[in-house]
Amino acid sequence: MKDLTVTLTQLCESALGVTPFSMYEIPACGSYRRYFRIFLPDGSTLMGTWNADKKENEAFVSFARSFYQEHVPVPQILAVDEDNDVYIQQDLGADNLFAYVEREWLPQLDADPKAVFPSHLKQYYREALKQLAALQVAGKDCIDYSKSTPCPSFHRDAIHWDLNYFKYMFLKVCRVPFDEQALEDDFRQFSAYLLQVPCDYFLYRDFQSANIMIHKDKVYFIDFQGGRRGALQYDVASLLYDAKTRLPKALRDELAEYYLQEISRLVPIEEKEFKSYYQAYTLCRLMQALGAFGFRGLIEKKAGFAESIPPALAMIQEILDEWSIPVALPELKAVFHRMQSVQI
Repeated sequence: MKDLTVTLTQLCESALGVTPFSMYEIPACGSYRRYFRIFLPDGSTLMGTWNADKKENEAFVSFARSFYQEHVPVPQILAVDEDNDVYIQQDLGADNLFAYVEREWLPQLDADPKAVFPSHLKQYYREALKQLAALQVAGKDCIDYSKSTPCPSFHRDAIHWDLNYFKYMFLKVCRVPFDEQALEDDFRQFSAYLLQVPCDYFLYRDFQSANIMIHKDKVYFIDFQGGRRGALQYDVASLLYDAKTRLPKALRDELAEYYLQEISRLVPIEEKEFKSYYQAYTLCRLMQALGAFGFRGLIEKKAGFAESIPPALAMIQEILDEWSIPVALPELKAVFHRMQSVQI
C-alpha cells in the first residue's frame, strides 16, 4: 500500500495549495477507516481519512456536502482523491460527547449510583437532539439517496439483516437458546410493524455519543455514511439507549420528550403514534447493538465492546417491564428473558 502520509500530503498540495508541517495517525476504534491529523504551517489542523470502501466514501462526501449547504453541523469537505480512497475534511478536534460522558459522568455514577447527571452534559444532549431533528428533516430532500450504501432505505431486508446480525453474532455466540422458525416468524412480524410508521426521513443509522463531536462548545456530527431513508424514532433510540453511556432512565425519558417538542416544530407529529413506535425502534437498535457487541467484543476481542453488553441487557429488561408493542412476538420476548442470564 502506498504511504498514506505521502498521498495526503500530495492532496493538500494539489487541492489546497499548502504543504503539511507534519501529521500523525489517530488510533481507530470500531472502524476499519484510518484517520490522520494534519498540521499546517500556520498552526491550523485538518483531518485526513482513508477508507478502502469507495461506496462509503462517496456516501459520506455526498451527504456531508449536502448537509453543510443546509447549515447542518457537519465537517466541511475540503478535498477528495477518489483514486486513492482519501479525503480531507475540517478537523473538529479530539473530544466527542462520549469522551465528556466518560470523564464527567461515569466516574460519578460508579462512585454513587444515585449521582445526578451533569447539567452541562444534558445541554449537549439537548442540542444534539435539536440538530438531529434538523438533519432528519433536511435530509428528506437534500440527500442523493443513490449514494446510500448498502441500500437507499431501512426497508424490510435491511431490518432483517440487523435482526439476523443479532441472532448470529449475539444469541449464538452467547449460546442463548431459541426456536429458529418461531424466531424468524417473529422477526417478520416485527419488521412489518416497524415499517408502518413514516419512513422517508434521513436515518443517520449510527447516531451515538462517539459520533457527536464537541468543538468550540458546539455539537457536530460525523460518521453518517451509513445514512438512508427511515423512521425518526431509530436515531433517537440510538443516542438515548447508547449502552456505554448508562444514561438514567428518567433522563432518557426527559430527552425523548424534548426531541418530540423539537421535531414537532419542523413537521407535523402525532405524539401517540410516535411513542407507540419508539419502543419498537429502541428494541430494533438494541438488537443491532448487541450484535455489534458480540462480534466486536466477544469474537474480535476489541476493548470496550463486551463491557456494553450488561447495560444493554438491563435496557432490554426495562422494555420488557413496560412492554407496549401491539403485535404478538412470543419467541422474541422469550429470548429477551433468556438473555438476562448471559454472563460476560
